[in-house]
Amino acid sequence: MKHKFFILILPFLIVACDRGNREENVAGRWYTPSQLEHGRVVFKNNCAGCHGENAQGTFRWNKKLADGSYPPPPLNGSAHTWHHPKRLLKRTIDNGGIPVGGKMPAFKDKLTEQDKEAVIAFFQSYWPDEIYAEWLNRGGLK
Repeated sequence: MKHKFFILILPFLIVACDRGNREENVAGRWYTPSQLEHGRVVFKNNCAGCHGENAQGTFRWNKKLADGSYPPPPLNGSAHTWHHPKRLLKRTIDNGGIPVGGKMPAFKDKLTEQDKEAVIAFFQSYWPDEIYAEWLNRGGLK
């Protein structure tokens, strides 16, 4: 009888153990603390030189430079970045900013999919809850 009980309860134990290994998302967000920490490193090594340590962008980011290009915008929720769904943010990371009038290089061959997800998580962590909620309402995760 003990063996039958063990066989019956084994699937529940496996599910319970599996749930214990999953990391919870940051409250109200699509990403996890691990993605956020990974993104902090990726951002520092690849993006902060232009977009600022805290994703604050540059002064007058929306005014064209003498060469006709735009400076790096804030990614912290204070500019237009939050208007774009995650797939478009990834496409910009992949292809760079030249197609939209900037100078950002393409990172398609430099960053992994994990890196791109993580860097988006990092700069979105600066977005106020109201901005993030509006991004979700606009279909940001589509």
